[in-house]
Amino acid sequence: MKRKLIEVALPLETINRESAREKSIRHGHPSTLHLWWARRPLAAARAVLFAQLVDDPSSSPDEFPTEEAQRAERERLHKIIERLVAWENVRDERLLAEARAEIIKSCDGSPPPILDPFAGGGTIPLEAQRLGLEAHASDLNPVAVLINKALIEIPPKFRDRPPVFPGLADSEIRTWSGAEGLAADVRAYGAWMRNEAEKRIGHLYPKAKLPDGSQAMVIAWIWARTVTCPNPACGIEIPLVRTWWLGKKKGKETYIVPTVVADTTYRSGLRVEFGIGYDPIHAPTTENDGTVGRRGAVCVSCDAAASLDYIRTEGRNKRLGAQLMAVAAEGTRQRIYLAPTQEHCSAANVAAPKEAIAGSLGFYPRDIKAPTYGLTEFTDLFTNRQLTVLTTFSDLVGEARQLVLHDTLKAGIAEGERLEPGGSGAAAYADAVASYLAMALSRTLNKSTAVCTWDSSPKMEAVRGLFARQAIPMAWDFAEANVLGASSGNYGEDLEWVARAIERLPKVGFQGHALQDDASTRDYQDALIHTDPPYYDNIGYSDLSDFFYVWLRRSLRSIHPQLLSTMLVPKAQELVANPYRHKGQEGAKQFFEDGFRNVFANARKSANLDHPIIVWYAFKQSDSSEEGTASSGWETLLDGMISAGWAITATWPNRSELGNRMMASGMNALASSIVLALRPRRNDASTTDRRGLISALQSELPDALRKLQQGAIAPVDLPQAAIGPGMAVFSRYAKVLEPDGSRMTVRSALARINEILDQVLSEQEGDFDPTTRFAIAWYRQHGYNIGTFGDADNLARARNTSVERMDRDGILTSRANQVKLIKPADTSVDYDILADDHTSTWEALQHTIRILETEGVPAAGAFLATAQGRADGAVDPDLVKELAFLLFSIAEKNGWTKDAISFNAVAQSWSDVVDAARSSAPRDLQGELDFSDDD
Repeated sequence: MKRKLIEVALPLETINRESAREKSIRHGHPSTLHLWWARRPLAAARAVLFAQLVDDPSSSPDEFPTEEAQRAERERLHKIIERLVAWENVRDERLLAEARAEIIKSCDGSPPPILDPFAGGGTIPLEAQRLGLEAHASDLNPVAVLINKALIEIPPKFRDRPPVFPGLADSEIRTWSGAEGLAADVRAYGAWMRNEAEKRIGHLYPKAKLPDGSQAMVIAWIWARTVTCPNPACGIEIPLVRTWWLGKKKGKETYIVPTVVADTTYRSGLRVEFGIGYDPIHAPTTENDGTVGRRGAVCVSCDAAASLDYIRTEGRNKRLGAQLMAVAAEGTRQRIYLAPTQEHCSAANVAAPKEAIAGSLGFYPRDIKAPTYGLTEFTDLFTNRQLTVLTTFSDLVGEARQLVLHDTLKAGIAEGERLEPGGSGAAAYADAVASYLAMALSRTLNKSTAVCTWDSSPKMEAVRGLFARQAIPMAWDFAEANVLGASSGNYGEDLEWVARAIERLPKVGFQGHALQDDASTRDYQDALIHTDPPYYDNIGYSDLSDFFYVWLRRSLRSIHPQLLSTMLVPKAQELVANPYRHKGQEGAKQFFEDGFRNVFANARKSANLDHPIIVWYAFKQSDSSEEGTASSGWETLLDGMISAGWAITATWPNRSELGNRMMASGMNALASSIVLALRPRRNDASTTDRRGLISALQSELPDALRKLQQGAIAPVDLPQAAIGPGMAVFSRYAKVLEPDGSRMTVRSALARINEILDQVLSEQEGDFDPTTRFAIAWYRQHGYNIGTFGDADNLARARNTSVERMDRDGILTSRANQVKLIKPADTSVDYDILADDHTSTWEALQHTIRILETEGVPAAGAFLATAQGRADGAVDPDLVKELAFLLFSIAEKNGWTKDAISFNAVAQSWSDVVDAARSSAPRDLQGELDFSDDD
């Protein structure tokens, strides 16, 4: 059995950095095709797929007989990964071909098909296809299946075809590559839809009349829900407003001003009128901003309180109203806010369409708040105007399909079968274009509901999307976007997002396959699993995706009849721990855990023995015991895998957060996601006891840990990554017995792994020079705080050094019986490492941290290159980095967060520092200096 790269070492820090960076990339990113929740970063999926299939050099001892040869080859493969994960290289065909060649070489010319049985947003199948692999995606959720079809199944059918929209292919002298022709047609027919919609319902979106008499395009209408004041002596319609602010741009602050006026047409004889305020002196403050909060609302007329229970009751009885508060219009490089007029109120006052959508929202109060206030049907989430407009666009999807079919036949392409049976002719192409047009409408839906809110922040002043998080919330004041406008929430903009995503899909690769299937019962024969399963109850995918499904079904049921056959998304077998679906928390937990085990037990029956499978996992549940703090979801995952017959061979933390966020202290504090590599456990696996497990861990973990430290991994990620080789030992046994004869739990095994990890890190202290060993021991006891001279003297003598010497050398200060290590920031800026007679690994690290934090990577690299020029070889880059790992572990355990951040940052940047050191060294020495740690 050949070990794969994923089971030995990864350039983890580069992968994590690019994963975080990818979050800020929007244009052309596949995630912009259709909203889905908790997608894995493309960069990470691409890197892990490559490492799943490519052999680690240690698997080829004939070709790489020495450890140095293996290390050099591993570094070469890591460099490929580091280039692969950069967003700029996502369409670099030469690089992708290089990566494919490595995969084919390791797979004896025939890579296995990749299967993701929980395909979701399609990241993994798409990246498998990009790497030239046969990609298979399945999911129980029809919206997820449709997304995967749009990413991996539809584009290859029409690869390199020119567009069929009349005159479009002839308008440019060019070659239509990949899905560019398809994207061009989506743009063109979508523009036709938008123009046709304006003819039919444009009157519902009147322009705003400005004070100077001119007109402007409306961006959004801002409304407040209303409830009758519970005070019988008042009875006014209370506007339920979260905030009065419209815009907070400095010097252009704008807000809504409510005024109570007499009006005999109202039962109470009073109504609230809204104006626009600009004077910062009278702007809303924390005390008077809005009328509604967590406890309820306050009447603007009589100050009576309307409790949340009262508002909920009124909502359930369909007695909540709505009142227009302001109109936001497009100005010259700014928003213009206007008070409501009768024209704009009347334009919104339309009857609901008779044939819109049908279906009730799911009951899950944690994430779906709207039904609590009476918005129980999907139609309740929209104003009548929104329903009219969206229904018009939905109808136009079918009309656009007929146009595409007509133009495709006219271009000389035979009609053939429809898309669903597998066709690729004119009928299938018309189905394909229509599918993308409906997905653009899904994007529009996200900002076209009566639960979208207005973002008044200085950089935005726009409509917020409904799914700012994975929930359908309640909104008191809401913003109704202009779907035919030119700002956020308009169909034309959403169409462009979809077209750009299509254009950047892989140009080459096998035909992909996406189908609706249940992961617990489907066939896994001949496929290699790489998947991102659901995580307990973190996200209620089916209940949330119903929001899109009811509209997609209305637009595309004739195109995808089998996929969109049910009224709502299937839920009974969805592998999510929903307590309302499974008789409480315990029932939901049991359902999820049993289902999870069934999936991977089923997959174990036909597992590919040549490659590990990959499972991504993220979680939030945590609890504690005498063993420490742990994640119950994490332990359940490991236990489920092991009991299903799998051995865990690697675990890698993947971070996709922006910025340098420190993890919480504690046992195996976890990253945003964990990547697990698993292989089938031998059927004849042996049994051992606790002593045998500890002996095996002590024998194997040090070498595994050294390989991890050699790679580009941050100290903050080391404990989690070390679980991989530790669990590889634990999970290869049929069982591990405790002294009392009981079976060792996963939690207990994790505790043993952490004990050995601490032991190995402590034993590494023997690698360092006496001064560094003293400084480590002192830092462990005192950090950079003060201790007594007597303690320091005893510690120094035991390590064959002296406090006086270290004081002279600038490692510590010893004054008036007080000894204190010098912080990196306080080390001398005039330090000359070549002139220092007694330098140490400790000094090299402290000065590197100071230079890195004040002058950056190039200067830190230059310092390291200079240190390497010492004739005595006193500075070993491997040991400097190893010391950073050790000190991070000490700082984290003691809660010294600032120190931990510094140690983590220097190790995190180590490959960049080493590269800078190489480039800054004199040309004649660049080949001689030893920077072999940059693996």
